[in-house]
Amino acid sequence: MSIGKIKKVAGPLVIAEGMRDANMFDVVRVSNRRLIGEIIEIHGDEASIQVYEETSGLGPGEPVESMDVPMSVELGPGLIASIYDGIQRPLDDIMKISGNNLQRGVEVASLKRDKKWKFEPVAKVGDELEAGDVLGTVQESIIVQQKIMVPYGIKGTVKEIKSGEFTVEEIVAVISSEGKDIELTMMQKWPVRRGRPYVKKLPPEMPLVTGQRVVDTFFPIAKGGVAAVPGPFGSGKTVIQHQLAKWAEADIVVYIGCGERGNEMTDVLNEFPELKDPKTGQSLMERTVLIANTSDMPVAAREASIYTGITIAEYFRDMGYSVALMADSTSRWAEALREMSGRLEEMPGEEGYPAYLGSRLAQFYERAGHVISLGKDKREGALSVIGAVSPPGGDISEPVSQATLRIVKVFWGLDSALAYKRHFPAINWLTSYSLYLDDMEKWFNAEVAADWMSNRQRMMGLLQEEAELDEIVKMVGMDALSPTDRLKMEAARSIREDFLHQNSFHEVDTYTSLRKQYLMMNLVLAFYDEALAALQKGADMNKLINMEVRERIGRYKYTLDNDIEKEYEKISGELAAQTAKAFGKEDF
Repeated sequence: MSIGKIKKVAGPLVIAEGMRDANMFDVVRVSNRRLIGEIIEIHGDEASIQVYEETSGLGPGEPVESMDVPMSVELGPGLIASIYDGIQRPLDDIMKISGNNLQRGVEVASLKRDKKWKFEPVAKVGDELEAGDVLGTVQESIIVQQKIMVPYGIKGTVKEIKSGEFTVEEIVAVISSEGKDIELTMMQKWPVRRGRPYVKKLPPEMPLVTGQRVVDTFFPIAKGGVAAVPGPFGSGKTVIQHQLAKWAEADIVVYIGCGERGNEMTDVLNEFPELKDPKTGQSLMERTVLIANTSDMPVAAREASIYTGITIAEYFRDMGYSVALMADSTSRWAEALREMSGRLEEMPGEEGYPAYLGSRLAQFYERAGHVISLGKDKREGALSVIGAVSPPGGDISEPVSQATLRIVKVFWGLDSALAYKRHFPAINWLTSYSLYLDDMEKWFNAEVAADWMSNRQRMMGLLQEEAELDEIVKMVGMDALSPTDRLKMEAARSIREDFLHQNSFHEVDTYTSLRKQYLMMNLVLAFYDEALAALQKGADMNKLINMEVRERIGRYKYTLDNDIEKEYEKISGELAAQTAKAFGKEDF
């Protein structure tokens, strides 16, 4: 153990001397208050320490003690439904010690040491096990069964395995390896800056179905994919992340509030326990881990929270679960990097951010993926990462947005103009993109419908043509357009208002299954195709635009899933009949 003393304090940066035996990224306890910090730079016997708590009142000469272990998280039963700060201290336990005001230097265990969990063994005496193999299971919440796995780097024969109720520190199994007995508990530790190992990464061929039409149809994210949601204040980043947490096809949700305003985090803490998980009817918290790291915590703690969150997410991925990680927002994390870089007097890059901003972002996002986990049973797990970016003034030409866009494959660009028009989700269909489309085309065409992708392309084409025609309309008015172009404008309006606009707070419209999305696409395109055919045969343009069935097409999104096929047939019949009427005769 290396004990030095403080030489200099500069905000969250403390420089300590006499730390020759310490290592990079070791956890340290700073001063007699035992504030928690991490070594981020070493020169000779001087260590630069990033302190994760308020440093006011510290002075030169106070002791600094290295714990000789890297910053790690505790993984085991008790994670689900927990609310942690950025360095995995449970906020409920801190509150018992320090009251409503967070005191400095509070030391609490991340996983509750006194709670007993029912361990049911899967392995038996004599089994040959290796890292990643399942020893037993613990029913952690009504929804989540946690698999207790052999820690990384351990293999051998099971000498003893117990059944019953244990705390996370009690021994549940003994493995004999090379003549040594290794005692295993239900808890393991993992350094947060190191990705957890796996056997193989799989290609992103399967979508993470979210039930949000603009996402699933136009800009889908793959299971194990990465997406960025940049947008200005008030454009709906947080609502989109809540919707994805609620509805995405994920078994586990890890939500990191990284330096967001306190009231936003309070909303999450109040809403998530009350939200009903649509798949199970239980509280959403029964499959969620929250990391609440608000703006009033020291800047440095934001960096830790991102790594803490993704390490917990990888742990559940290794069990074979599909995990969705929401980081809100990575801009605040980048600000923490900028602050520490400035304190270290490093050469600044663009806008004062460190030159290594891009590589740090890449290190975070590359930990996502659809993988085959360690262990003989070849479990498949997926970790999808959705990062919100808050560029100042919504300007995505700034460094954090640009560095993120170079890494992620899906860009959902939020648009303040759409938000002001009350069009939500305010994802701009002309600037957003998904690079997973080609990989997932086969899946959509096989699993949903053979013409899914061609329908999507046609709708996208109509929206792009509308944007071009809109320029002409602004200059010379709607009357200057040909009837065919006017019909295109109407069809595009129908796509925008009837298909892309989705009400998060409507009990039916909040989630749309892929089958319903396909039928909605068909109805919107059927109106355009039939009206175009009728127009070319001489039907009246105004009658076609004002057909009553268009109202029915618009309201189809509020149809319950049980009735979608029947309602679809009804509307299709009405569309054919009313198109015929546009000639002034019943048949044509």
